[in-house]
Amino acid sequence: MISFILVEPKKSGNLGAAARVMANFGFDNLVLVNPKCKKTSKEAIKRAKHGVSVLKKAKVVRKIPKMDTLIATTAMLGTDYNIPRSPVSPEQLSKIIPKKGRMGIVFGREGPGLTNEEVLACDFVCTIPSSRKYPTLNLSHSVAVVCYELSKQLSGKKVSEHIVFASKAEKDQLMKLLNQALKKMSFKTAQKKETQIKVWKRMIGKSFLTKREAYALMGFLKKLN
Repeated sequence: MISFILVEPKKSGNLGAAARVMANFGFDNLVLVNPKCKKTSKEAIKRAKHGVSVLKKAKVVRKIPKMDTLIATTAMLGTDYNIPRSPVSPEQLSKIIPKKGRMGIVFGREGPGLTNEEVLACDFVCTIPSSRKYPTLNLSHSVAVVCYELSKQLSGKKVSEHIVFASKAEKDQLMKLLNQALKKMSFKTAQKKETQIKVWKRMIGKSFLTKREAYALMGFLKKLN
């Protein structure tokens, strides 16, 4: 199940337009984190058009919910050395997502976007290729692009239904074992060790490990520990 998570949306029009475009592409799980506008406002309902049902059933929560996989969207990118903001494109994302499990795609605030802490809390980052001179898209436009790429791939994607992917709890356990292994290794600086942790977290998030693969890695790490 894919959820579209909007963090502190401020403009009712953007909220309604995001609900509309989700309905256009067959998505209906909308989550609003500490919204600054009302989902029942006249402007939001007006802009939602036939996506009003998506808007009305949207969940309102106080913080980003836990999912098996969380993907942050951002226009603020870093270099290869800025691991938390090393992205995939919506097209690349569409080709690796599983059909099972809970996945949340997190969109930031109009203007400032997501904080570094919010990005770090996600498994990895997705960005929409755009002009370097003006890279930031309107919130609802960003939702539209991601919806389009995901629906395009999912509609024709052949995935074996019997495959079970690793849950958040299993990935957390894997990271716990990795941290234990890293504690026994020597690094020149604490920063280099922290870099290793970030790299492994991103690799695990992007790989969409199956449950079997996750347990195989856990067994390997237990032997190391």
